[in-house]
Amino acid sequence: MRLGALGAGAMTLTSCEKWLVTAGIKEERPNFLIIYTDDQRYDSMWQMPRTQNLIFDQGVTFKHGYITTPLCGPSRCSILTGMYAHSHNIRENQDDGFDETTFAKHLQGDGYYTGLVGKYLNEWRAKDEPKSEFDYWRAIFGGESRYNNPDIMVDGEWVRHQGQYITDAFGDYCIEFIDKASKKLKPFCLYFAPNAPHAPATPADEDKFLSIDLPDFPPSFDEEDISDKPNWLQEKEPRLSDDKKHELNEFRNDQLLSLRSLDRNIERIIHKLEEAELLDKTVVFFLSDNGKLWGEHRMSSKNSFYEEASRTPFALRYPPLVLTPYIEEKPVSNIDIAPTLYDLARIPTPEGVDGVSLVPLLLAGDMQRDGVLIEGWPGRGHYAAYHLGTYVYAETGGDKSEFYDLEKDPYQLENAIDEAEYQDLIKEMKAALDEVREK
Repeated sequence: MRLGALGAGAMTLTSCEKWLVTAGIKEERPNFLIIYTDDQRYDSMWQMPRTQNLIFDQGVTFKHGYITTPLCGPSRCSILTGMYAHSHNIRENQDDGFDETTFAKHLQGDGYYTGLVGKYLNEWRAKDEPKSEFDYWRAIFGGESRYNNPDIMVDGEWVRHQGQYITDAFGDYCIEFIDKASKKLKPFCLYFAPNAPHAPATPADEDKFLSIDLPDFPPSFDEEDISDKPNWLQEKEPRLSDDKKHELNEFRNDQLLSLRSLDRNIERIIHKLEEAELLDKTVVFFLSDNGKLWGEHRMSSKNSFYEEASRTPFALRYPPLVLTPYIEEKPVSNIDIAPTLYDLARIPTPEGVDGVSLVPLLLAGDMQRDGVLIEGWPGRGHYAAYHLGTYVYAETGGDKSEFYDLEKDPYQLENAIDEAEYQDLIKEMKAALDEVREK
């Protein structure tokens, strides 16, 4: 197993063009639609059948799609830049100091019409000023945004959308953006970042009384024996009370129901692109900023390398690159979006980008990197994990390390850090983790 090529950066413009010419993707630069949901778990797509059919089933589904820092602020800065949190230095949700150049700025500077609809960051020091790299700006800030009668900043003016549900308002704005973009003699990039299904996860009126068959909680729910987990978890996460279990179940229900309106609006957006004869000229990404634990390992947070927090739905639809729908097993991450956009837009990848382009993976099965770094700085201390898709090795500062074979133990119930059969692999993964952290 080769564990050395860790974030070597995207291909140069010249080498990328060779891939694209080989695939016959030579002349027209594509449009981009990036859909970035909020706190959506990887196992929730059963509530979004339209999106599943129109995006996932029409392109590539990344089975192992990970978020490099599973927390709203750092994650959003990472997708916008293609950088790990230790590079852009936004490590928690206090993200108003973010000042790195984003993919939108580079695309706009190279002739793209750019737009943002939805959540930008949790905080922003100039909340009444649109970000100049977005020609079209319909933004909210913060995590717990109002779902009904929302305030949305429209090109610098806060507008109360009385009588509207926020996801429907966002859908209207996405349609408006496409109308405007279709009249311009230039490609476009729309970054659609809805706040669903983030807390308070208020379902739309037509969905809130629906009954859904919730699956049973997994074996890791309210995990009985966590003696193999790091000390911080043993000390700070007691068994769940009956009230807490009920609260988590209700919240899970609301999160899933809040996805239904998003599903309908994504269908509207995709059909609008199709009507405008733009759909097959548009690269469509779908993923989330992080997942959310619903009581697994006794936790109800997100900033963790455990699968429920770090793994999200992740797909790409673009027929010129993905002729036949398939499921990709190699691990990818949110920091790979920006370099992929640069490659397909024929823009040289800027210095400092940590992610890798997905173009060679889609065209030739070459990921250019073996694993993904997942890192965080919660109150319990810094953690870092190296993820290969089927195996994950993690270190928590001053605490016990962890290793999981996800094929044998998908719920991460048994820490296998001391098992003899894995020691060679653990040694390699530790060395790989050290290398990427040093870089």
